[in-house]
Amino acid sequence: MMVSLIVAHAKQNVIGFNGDMPWSLPADLKGLKKLTTGNTIVMGRKTYETLGRPLPNRRNVVLTANTDFTAEGIDVIHSIDEIKDLPGKVFIFGGSTIYNQTMHLVDEMYITVIDEQFAGDTFFPDYDLNEWTVESSDDGTIDDKNRYPHRFLHLTREL
Repeated sequence: MMVSLIVAHAKQNVIGFNGDMPWSLPADLKGLKKLTTGNTIVMGRKTYETLGRPLPNRRNVVLTANTDFTAEGIDVIHSIDEIKDLPGKVFIFGGSTIYNQTMHLVDEMYITVIDEQFAGDTFFPDYDLNEWTVESSDDGTIDDKNRYPHRFLHLTREL
């Protein structure tokens, strides 16, 4: 089974501020949809509550220690070990706590790097590019809707 991770982060690995993403980057959301549709996404409870609903056309799994948590259209797991039992391609979807707890399981990462500084209170864990092979690195297009310089990385773990 392959475990993938998908994230957008800005400088200093910022991924959030006050429970939301501090930027708007439609190109990133389009790529996220393309990659994860038809697959499984695993997120923490806070990330799910920020979304407010399951994302369509993919299996939504919430990893939480809260044994009373339920939500329509959501599968719930309570242990990181249960991730390996999920069928198909699995994407670790956030947030910060889940990324920190699962980095050791990840075989590949899809990272949108936003070359901009934002205020943040939620961060992606540090990672060493020397431990990863860059499969692709594509600069995103800056336009009226995608105002920040960004690039799309696909990394695979060095064996």
